[in-house]
Amino acid sequence: MLGILGVLGGLALLIYLALRGGNILIVSLLCAAVVALGNGLHLSDALMGTYMQGLGSFLQQFFLLFLFGALFGRIMADSGAASSVAGMLSRKLGAQRALLIVIVATAALSYGGVNVFIVVFTVYPLGLGLIRDANLPKRLFAGALALGSGTFTMTALPGTPAIQNMIPAAALGTSATAAPVIGCVAAVVMFALGYWHLTHQAAKARANGEGFVPGAADVVGSPGSEEAGGPHWALSLLPLLVVVGVVIGTRNLQPPLAWVTAALALGCLAALVLFYRRLKTLGGTLGQGASNSTLPVLNTSSVIGFGAVVASVPAFQSFADFLAGLHWSPLVSAAVAVNIMAGLMGSASGGLRIFMQSMGPGYVAAGANPELLHRISAIASGGLDSLPHSGAVITVLAVMGLTHREAYKDIFVVTVLVPLAALTVALAMALALPW
Repeated sequence: MLGILGVLGGLALLIYLALRGGNILIVSLLCAAVVALGNGLHLSDALMGTYMQGLGSFLQQFFLLFLFGALFGRIMADSGAASSVAGMLSRKLGAQRALLIVIVATAALSYGGVNVFIVVFTVYPLGLGLIRDANLPKRLFAGALALGSGTFTMTALPGTPAIQNMIPAAALGTSATAAPVIGCVAAVVMFALGYWHLTHQAAKARANGEGFVPGAADVVGSPGSEEAGGPHWALSLLPLLVVVGVVIGTRNLQPPLAWVTAALALGCLAALVLFYRRLKTLGGTLGQGASNSTLPVLNTSSVIGFGAVVASVPAFQSFADFLAGLHWSPLVSAAVAVNIMAGLMGSASGGLRIFMQSMGPGYVAAGANPELLHRISAIASGGLDSLPHSGAVITVLAVMGLTHREAYKDIFVVTVLVPLAALTVALAMALALPW
């Protein structure tokens, strides 16, 4: 019991301090120590060993992706290319549809197989201009990006290449299109509720006189920058198309992360070839882009380190065993277990992977329909995964220069409450209809 209290206490403290604006690097280390002490681990082993191994593993895997992503965003912003595309979209579709444009753009990228981190870096400079033209607060931009990339395209839509859809397919022997009707209904619920919330908040912001305020590191060209001498919007789209094209074209090649990173590097190269004359100082742009990558990757790595400590303690396995022993409907039990695992890990894929490895086959052996279990588990992984200590949440906030206090409320609604509502609908369908 003391060990479980240590895990829950460390997690609660991490969430509280993150919401209070605490430095994630320090907070994650402190909370990992709480988990370790509550479970009788030696601090040096937990922090210098397990924590640093988790942090280092993520840093080793994703540092170059974050670096090239930040460089790409900075080149597109400094050259005026991002503002040119944003200006075109505002003119063609109307600035009042800025949130919808961001949601659709991020959803299209993520459903096309583009990693969520790449989506953040590529859409941010483009969306910044749209949000500026619409005079909306950046917190709603964060919510729209999270809704488009981290909800229905990640867990619900049949055929999505997201890892949250691939993990149950590999474990259960199902296809990526498992339970398509339930998945489509859940996706519609997520989109509709999330978009309603964001548009409602936009109306409230306008009524309260709350508008766009750029961050210290934001580079936002003037509206209609193309007319002011910026690159043509069609030319400005080419680097984005290079990134997306390479990602989609190499989606079946190994190792996938290397090709994703290469896509961003090629996007940077294409942007430099096309726009280097428009950069005031090439060294300044590259230097600022590199600096912009360090905080997001370190913050995210530190939370992964905390999750590694949590996953290493005996109390975590005891908690998993307790969830597996719940005498509920297998689908309801799975939905609860995956949500809790994802919440503890701060990761949809991390929680889902642990569930499928330790519990998934047992549920099928007990009579659960593999296709229904696949879809319900996938949807469930996208609920409590987005608590304040989530690596994806921290990355979005760090890239946008926002704090939890400023922007987490809207992210919480669209990536936690809305997916939980969709999960409830999906469960009701799975239990009520004769599949």
